Amino acid sequence: MQELHWVIQALISALLVIGGVFALVGAVGMLRFPDFFMRLHAPTKASTLGVGGVLLASLFLHWAQGDYGLHELLITLFVFVTAPVSANLLAKAALHLRVPSRAPVPPDQPHP
Repeated sequence: MQELHWVIQALISALLVIGGVFALVGAVGMLRFPDFFMRLHAPTKASTLGVGGVLLASLFLHWAQGDYGLHELLITLFVFVTAPVSANLLAKAALHLRVPSRAPVPPDQPHP
């Protein structure tokens, strides 16, 4: 294995740290948010960005080694396509089942 330039190493390290921070924020959001609809937001946004940061780091590593990184591009495509779709389907199912929410009702809306 070849030695990478320090700038590439720093970029890969920064992307790994950023991805890890977003994944940690998503995990903390899952624990801290009080109801289903708020908890649904944490993994679909923060964890998707966390996986994206790790995949970008892997992509840059493969590019620096002379590979194309096709696997990382496909994984990124599938994650960014499937995460919002699955979150939408989960939210629709929860609305259909009338899962209660703890979010306050806006003042101009009548209470159900």
